[in-house]
Amino acid sequence: MCAAALPFEALAQSAGVAGTIAIPDCTLIDDNAVYNDADVNRVQQLRVTMISDQLRSALRDRGLYRVADNAPAAALIASLQSAQDLNACNGCEREVGRRLNAGRVGVCWVQKISNLILNINLRIEDVQTGATVFQRSVDIRGNTDLSWQRGVIALVDLLAREQQ
Repeated sequence: MCAAALPFEALAQSAGVAGTIAIPDCTLIDDNAVYNDADVNRVQQLRVTMISDQLRSALRDRGLYRVADNAPAAALIASLQSAQDLNACNGCEREVGRRLNAGRVGVCWVQKISNLILNINLRIEDVQTGATVFQRSVDIRGNTDLSWQRGVIALVDLLAREQQ
């Protein structure tokens, strides 16, 4: 049977794609936030948005997952994020995955120790069981767009290697 005749699900499974993943926006844990001015906060929030979009695109473009559109769960995500960080909410992130009919949910956060030392973290969980199927952290040096982007690339590379 030729590949063009196979339904997408069959192609996805044969290519090793685990299915659909929900990826809410990453969060920033800034250990020195009290020292930031409004411009630093604005720039860092732009970086959080940038890497969130980059992460979703990289997972989709590399064929690792089909990435769910967050729009149907936007109110739920905003409500959860206003109360706590999704990386430490003891399973609330899985509700986002359920709402979006995703088999996996990914939680991403950046911890900024200083302008020199940061790390980007990604944890992927099975929505049904809550089992962590992937969790890694990459250290980055320098609080720049490029360093943040390189951190996301490194995380996606690690995920791709594990799924081979």
